[in-house]
Amino acid sequence: PSSDCVVAEQLCLSDSTCNATYRTLENCALAKTRLLSLDHDSRVRCLNAELDLGNSSLLHCKCHRRMKRQEHCLRIFWTVHSSMTDGYFNLETSPYENPANEEHWKTDYNKLAALVSGKDCSQLAGDATNPCLKATHVCNLSKKCFRLRTDYASICTKGAGSEDVCDRRKCHRGLRNFFEKVPEDFTKRILFCPCQDEFCGERRRKTIVPDCSFQYNTKPNCLWLLDSCLEDHICKSRLADFQQNCQPVDMSPDGCSLHNHAACLQAYMGMIGTPMTPNYVSNSSVEVSLWCTCENSGNQKEKCDQILGMFESNKCL
Repeated sequence: PSSDCVVAEQLCLSDSTCNATYRTLENCALAKTRLLSLDHDSRVRCLNAELDLGNSSLLHCKCHRRMKRQEHCLRIFWTVHSSMTDGYFNLETSPYENPANEEHWKTDYNKLAALVSGKDCSQLAGDATNPCLKATHVCNLSKKCFRLRTDYASICTKGAGSEDVCDRRKCHRGLRNFFEKVPEDFTKRILFCPCQDEFCGERRRKTIVPDCSFQYNTKPNCLWLLDSCLEDHICKSRLADFQQNCQPVDMSPDGCSLHNHAACLQAYMGMIGTPMTPNYVSNSSVEVSLWCTCENSGNQKEKCDQILGMFESNKCL
């Protein structure tokens, strides 16, 4: 089983040879984040250090989506794999453990949903026609779901749409907290509720408080969005995970190269609360997109279209 990177790092630091190699890699990763161009010798030294790790458990370590020291774990992963991000947009390997190998918690979603269905109150009358409303009512019966949903909603609505500017970073952190800590039984039903009408569709689109978490006054270029994502360990990791799990394939009947829709939806949820937060584009469809444009991309238009296409025209997603 692949070990967790925090444990692997401790093992490496206790071995003098591995420790020295790892320190070299840290310097290489640091130069990358500061966008310093490495000279030929430095590049060779960095690649050799990666090869020297050879059979160290660091090379095959992974992180868990819901672990406590997630940022620290991801920093270790990208330190070890810093040469992998040479290509502008080919983060081939997800730093996250395969969802099938992660522990699945028992949730009381169905029990709570039965409670909601059993209630005969007038306020729940809309549940039958509005699955998004029902999912929210079920969430309200779970202490954790209710608390974390209320948390992000109050942070993200503060100042949104008024003269004050909302605190997007805090809003994003609140959203990540919600999608990481609340069982998927709840989060998936809230975000992907099936709608037959625009009232339901509007509720679904507004789940992530898009006025704060998604939209800017103007649409930035998608390459700028990608740059800000690659500078952030969490966003870069979620993007790598999304690319791996939502890779579209034309010839495949389900459109996915890994044939795992659940993993793709989980990876999509992982993008929410990062600089590359996606969302529904209207109240009447399930189309999603990023808040960015590929106009004025010059000779990088193709690369820009590729980024946007991962969300807008992804057969797997």
